[in-house]
Parts: sequence; C-alpha cells; structure tokens
Amino acid sequence: MADTNSRPRIRRTVLGAAGVLVLAALNAPAVYDFASRTYHAHLIEQPSYKADHGHWQIVDVPERFRINTIHAALLSTGKVLLIAGSGNNTKMFDAKTFRTVVWDPVRNTFKNVETPNDLFCAGHAQLPGGNLLVAGGTQRYETLKGDVERAGGLMIVYNENPDKPKTLPEGTLFTGKESGKVFASRASIVVPRAKKEIDPDTGKATVTASSARVYVEATQDGPQHQTGSQDQYRIKGLKGAEKRNVYGIAQKLSFDKKDFQGIKDAYEFDPVAERYIKVDPMHEARWYPTLTTLEDGKVLSVSGLDEIGQVVPGKNEVYDPKKKDWEFVPKSRFFPTYPALFLAQGGKIFYTGSNAGYGPADKGRVPGLWDLKSGAFTEVPGLKDPNLLETSMSVLLPPAQKQRYMVIGGGGVGESPRSTDRTGLVDLKAEEPRFVSGPDLYAQARYPSAVILPDDTVLVTNGSGDYRGKGDSNVLEAAVYHPASNRFTEAAEPLVGRNYHSGGLLLPDGRVMTFGSDSLFSDKADSKPAVFDQRLELYTPPYLHQGGQRPRLLEGEDSRRTVKLGGSTTYTSPDAARIEKMRLIRPGAFTHVTNVEQRSVAVQFTKERGRVKVTLPDDPSLVPPGWYMLTAVDGRGVPSEAVWVKVPVSGDATSLRTTAEPPAPAL
Repeated sequence: MADTNSRPRIRRTVLGAAGVLVLAALNAPAVYDFASRTYHAHLIEQPSYKADHGHWQIVDVPERFRINTIHAALLSTGKVLLIAGSGNNTKMFDAKTFRTVVWDPVRNTFKNVETPNDLFCAGHAQLPGGNLLVAGGTQRYETLKGDVERAGGLMIVYNENPDKPKTLPEGTLFTGKESGKVFASRASIVVPRAKKEIDPDTGKATVTASSARVYVEATQDGPQHQTGSQDQYRIKGLKGAEKRNVYGIAQKLSFDKKDFQGIKDAYEFDPVAERYIKVDPMHEARWYPTLTTLEDGKVLSVSGLDEIGQVVPGKNEVYDPKKKDWEFVPKSRFFPTYPALFLAQGGKIFYTGSNAGYGPADKGRVPGLWDLKSGAFTEVPGLKDPNLLETSMSVLLPPAQKQRYMVIGGGGVGESPRSTDRTGLVDLKAEEPRFVSGPDLYAQARYPSAVILPDDTVLVTNGSGDYRGKGDSNVLEAAVYHPASNRFTEAAEPLVGRNYHSGGLLLPDGRVMTFGSDSLFSDKADSKPAVFDQRLELYTPPYLHQGGQRPRLLEGEDSRRTVKLGGSTTYTSPDAARIEKMRLIRPGAFTHVTNVEQRSVAVQFTKERGRVKVTLPDDPSLVPPGWYMLTAVDGRGVPSEAVWVKVPVSGDATSLRTTAEPPAPAL
C-alpha cells in the first residue's frame, strides 16, 4: 500500500518545480539579455570576427586629463589636440576654467595645455607650416527668456573723429540721455576712425562717422532697468571733443532670450611647442564658424554667431598665415552655422548643405558651388530629404580626384525630433552635378561621424535618432562605406553612444579614434539629466586584423620630408612588390559633425628593387598646402603606418583678392 505521507511531498515538489518555471518565465527576458550580452562579448573578441568587422576599445584616460572634448585635430607630430574650452559647462565658463589636452596615441600619454580663451565652439584648420588655426569661441552662454536677470542688447558705438580710432575696454559704462539708465559693455571694442573725404572742387571736407557693435547689459538686476525705445548714450570717462565725437545708440534693451555670443580672437596652436600663439583677431566675432583651407594656404572663415548672438550676415573673411591677419571676401554669402564647405577641384567651394545649427530654416541651406571670386553660387539639386540637412555629416569620398561627395543622415532644424537614414551622392565632375540617392544608413541618425580610411573606404559610426539623444535614442552601430561598390558593410558596434559634440579622426597607424557625446538626458523618459561622455574610443579596422606583415615605408637618403606639388620622393620598402596603391591623407580637424579638412588623394608611384618612388599631383586645389600622411596599401587592403610629408604652397596656387572693407550684407 502506498505511503499516504508521500502525497504532500509529491505535491510540494510539483508546486516547487512549477514555481521555478514561473520565475524562469518571468525572468526570461533578463536571462536572455544577459546570455546575449555574454555571447556578444565573447563573439567580438574572436579573431575571425575582428577580421570581418574590426574591434573597439576604450582608452584609459587618467582622471586629471579627462575633459569634455568638443574639438579634436590630428597634429603633424602624430599627436591629437583635444579642446574643450568651457566644454558646454556654464560653471566652467563663469570660473574661466578652459581646458585643452594633447594626447599621444602611440605612448598613450596626456598633457594639459594652458588655454587662453573659451575656444568652445570655435573653428579650426590646418596651416601650411603645420600649426593649427583656431578661431572664434564663446563670449557668452545662452540664457532663456525666463532666466534672464539683467536687461541687455545691442549697442552701436559711433566715432566722428577722422584722426584716430577709439578703444573702449570691457565694462565701459553707457548712460542713456533720455532714460538715465546705465549699461556696461561685455567685451572690449575698437571703433575705427571716421572717414574724411575732401571735395576736389570746393575743398570742403565731409566726415562720415564709423561704428562698431557691442553687447551691453544693465549694471543691476530687475525689469525696472530695461528700456523701451531708442536712446543715445554718453560714455563714461570721455571728455571734451571726444565726449561729443564718440557715443552709443541702442534700441530696446530688454529681457528677451539671449543667444550664445562669439568672440573675434584667433590663435595658432604650435604642435612642437604645444602651446597657443595669439594672432590678429577676426573682423567678426564668430561662434560655430567653419574654417576651410584654400589652395594658397590661406583660410576662409564663414558664418557663426556674432557678439550679439546673431548669425554673421554673409561677411566672410580670409586669414593669411604669412601676415597673421584677416581681410574680407569682397562678395558676401550667407550660411547657417558650421556649414560643410569643401575646397573643390578647380578652386571653387562646394557647400553640401550640411550644417550644425543656427540660422533661418529657409536661408542659406541649399547645396551648391560657390565661386569666391565672382560671388556666384550655382545650386546643386536632387538631394533627398533636403529639409533634414542639419546635423548631417558630409565627406569628400576617396580618392579625392574623383570629386564625389557624400551626405549622411541628419535631422530637422533646431530641436526637431526628425532624423533620416538618407545618404546622398554627387559627382562634381558631371556636366551638370546633381545628387543621387546612396544606400541607406544603418539607422535614422543625427550627428553620425564619418572618417576616411587609407583603403579608400569610409567608416561611419554612431549618431542618435532624436535631438541630442533624447528618448535614449543613441545609435550603437557602425558601418564601412565602399565607394567602389556603393554599399555599406557592417562594422563592429561601438561601445560608447555618441551624439551632439562628438566626432572621429584617422590616426597615422590606421586606427580611428572617436570622442565626445553631450546628451540632454540619461533615460528614455527624458527625466534625468545626462553627463558629458569624456571617454575616448579606438576602432581597429578589419585591415589590421588580417595577420602577416603590414607594408612598410622607410625614410632613407633619397627621402624628402618636403615635397612640392608635381615633385617626387623615394622610400625604401621591403614590401614594395606587393604595394598596390599610395594615398596622401590630410589630417582631420573635427567638431559638430564637421570635418572639411580630411581628404585622401591618390598618388602615382613606381616600384623598383625594394624602393618606391612617389610623385605628387600638381593641382593645388586638389592638394592644399600642409602636412599629410603618406600611406602604402597592399593587395589585401592593409595600409602601412603613415610617414609624414609636407606640401608647401604652390607657385601655381590662385590667390583670392581680399579687401579691408566689409562687403554689403548678403541678400
């Protein structure tokens, strides 16, 4: 007879097993997620996976060198300049704590560098001698209407004295003749001398007052200090004739929203001394400007928010690295901030339509070719999703001789949640250039980064589906674009999500570094504020996981560091027989989805008995002057470590006529 006491035990066993099954079912998603992560972590470390997809690794950065990297540029020393300035941090800005770090990716060493001003949201470009030009930055942070504590606005200061200019330091006090209210300037200004013209017939002199603009703010908090109409302002400290000749005029000085404001300051960063050198300031204050190197080594500076927070109205200027000064482009042209402006073959400027922010939605956003000499602008049509160009990425596809450009991703104007997976391609060598659709990106993404690789492919990585990663929309994906076949192949997934204030650079050893990310929120509900991601990440492409010896370029007796356009130099190479192509790659300077410096140029070469002779192209608009990485690529697509070559300014380079006088405002 069965033991009746066994029945409860059996029941309890069955119920216990059922409970385990219920708990397992309830936790199945977590168990599956854990198992998936574990398997993925195992998979990405396998040699076969790396050989097909590449590999990501986070850089170990000591805490004292961690910064909010907004800008990054590869220097001719092989080191990387990481610039934060105030790093989009108002506390850092108020404390005037500005940061720059130099990183050596070979030794993985870091160095803090004294930063002379808030270079947050500046522009930058490589100069012929190897210095990096950094121009613009932040004078004032944005203040929303409800947070404004002091009335302020634009003051126009006039000078009627034809004999000398007038310098007014920051903090100069202006008192309204009608209102009696006092405002202080937030920056120093120089008001040029007035213009004096003599009539040759009568000998009568006519004097026309000059002017300068400055942002002013009430000296005390409260709405009682705002003004409601135009007033003329006396300047404290002026006496006699100067008191009559120099004065201010302002319209309403109010509590309206205050946009970011730019600075005029410009610096050259010396990569050998590893320090900033101040040069002449720009004529216009600029926050979010684009700097583009021209064929003669001068640098075009375009757009940006000025000293009162308005987009510079088409007054573009050029920096001369020999004279260390700036002059205006004679013809004006308006662009939104951080426009993607590339030096195209033939010397014109190609605007892809990509930009990173400020400016009206219906002005200056159409792609086209810009002739700096005549001011003519020829639109290039055909781009899909033309209203989703803000925060898109643009790249001159390799090799540069083909003059094919790609526009990748992007979103709507301002804080729009819209984004696109569109890529657009255009061939500027076509009789009538027109965009055609390329393959879709891995996801709809604002802020994707694109980096040219030595094997004539392009790494595209990261981005976010919404503005600044809202809704936990960071895209942890990457792909490699193959221009020859017009297709993407899957790349290993990045370890760090990156959106606003992020980017990437090719390093001399063929790896790619990525930096930054400035999400608004850290959760899907957008309820918790995010922290700037200070991690650096390195991507090792598949070509560095193929095994075997990389091709080598060795400098010898016949090697020259400086090679003129059309000139040649020779390298020793034990691997000369298997080299299939040579590429001259310009080091990048990346910020805000903008890197108009990077380009990869095909170089002619001959091979003979363990030696490689390379000959540079002779077109200065194809190879603007400066330092380049020269890389040999074998039949497997594996590149050598780069050797550095300096290309001097060509005697055939066309120089743009500039003027000290600002152009008429853009229409």
